[in-house]
Amino acid sequence: MSLDAKLAHLRETLAALPSALVAFSGGVDSAFLLRVAHDVLGDRCTALTTVSATTPAADLDDARRLAAEMGVTHVVVDADELAIPGYAANGPERCYLCKDNLYVVCRAEADRRGIAAILDGVNVDDLGDHRPGLRAAAEQHVRHPLVEAEFRKDDIRLASRRLSLVTWDRPASPCLSSRFPYGTMITEEGLRRVAAAEDALRAEGFRELRVRYHDRVARIELPLAEAGRLLEAPRRERIVRALKEIGFDWVALDLQGFRSGSLNDVLDPQKHEGPGD
Repeated sequence: MSLDAKLAHLRETLAALPSALVAFSGGVDSAFLLRVAHDVLGDRCTALTTVSATTPAADLDDARRLAAEMGVTHVVVDADELAIPGYAANGPERCYLCKDNLYVVCRAEADRRGIAAILDGVNVDDLGDHRPGLRAAAEQHVRHPLVEAEFRKDDIRLASRRLSLVTWDRPASPCLSSRFPYGTMITEEGLRRVAAAEDALRAEGFRELRVRYHDRVARIELPLAEAGRLLEAPRRERIVRALKEIGFDWVALDLQGFRSGSLNDVLDPQKHEGPGD
C-alpha cells in the first residue's frame, strides 16, 4: 500500500469515530496520530499525557508545546508508576503494569468526557518487538489506528515530514525505567541520575543514546559511528566528570553500540516480554 493510500485509510478510520482520546507521549508516533486525528475530528479529539518520575522532563515540555500548536485539548494526569504494586521491582512485566495503568487513566477520562474511543500510536513495526503493553491495550479495548492503516515507522516519519511536524526525525524516547536491567529496583534517585546523565550527553551534541543504569556504573550506548567522537579529549573528560558528579562511580562505553531494547537480550522470548526501547 502506498503512503497516500495509508493516509487515506487512516483518515477514513478516524472519520468513522464519534470522538477519540489519544494517548499522547509527544513522540513521533503519537504526535503524528494526534495531528491526523485532530485534522479529521477537530474538537472531538482530545490528547492525554501521563507524567511521573519516569518521564523525561523534556518530553512533557514537548508534548505540551505540540498539543498547544495543534490546538488540541490536552489533559495532563499525574501517574506515579513507582506506586504501582510490582512496578519498582522491575520484573519482565513492568511495561504491562505501566500501560495498564495508563489505559485505566485514559478510560476514566474518556468515560468522564463521553469520548467513544481510546487510541494509541502503536505501529506495525512495534508488533514484532517485546511489548507486553499490547496485551494491556487489548484488555482495555484500545485501538491502534496506525496498525489498521499498515503504517511502519519509516512511513510515519515520512508522513510527519510532509505535515511539517517537528517530531519527524526525533529519536525514540521511552520512559526512563527502560534504562534499568530487569530485577534492578527502580528508584526516584536512580531515575534522576539517568535523566541527568542523558542530559549531559545531549549537551555534548549526541541525539540517539541511552545511559543504562547498573547501580554505580553508567553504561553508555551510542551508535558506533558516534563512539569516536565521545572518546575525543576533552569531551570524554567532561562527560566522565559530569556523570561522576551525578553519582556514578564508573562510566563505561558499550562496544556493541546503541541497540533499542538491549536489556531484553537476557530474556527468553518464549517466556517473557519486555519493553522495546
